[in-house]
Amino acid sequence: MKGIITVVGEDHVGIIAGICTLLAESNVNVLDISQSITGGYFHMMMVVDMEQSDEVFHTLDMKLTECGKQLGVQVKLQSDTIFRSMHRI
Repeated sequence: MKGIITVVGEDHVGIIAGICTLLAESNVNVLDISQSITGGYFHMMMVVDMEQSDEVFHTLDMKLTECGKQLGVQVKLQSDTIFRSMHRI
């Protein structure tokens, strides 16, 4: 299963490291990543492969949300299938 992760918040050191550390610990592979900073605000979008992960989707989503709270950013995990369907309408 592939997922789409978005991260948004005020820019500061450690955001990418925090998210990627959690993903590595969960055995989730980053397939693609894009990040930008606009007016002091950080935005990142990642395409991830969850096939090798033992985490169920909902559990990983909750862990990412909590990690985001600790980092002071909003993190959202979506199924790539749902993401593509939403943006096709």
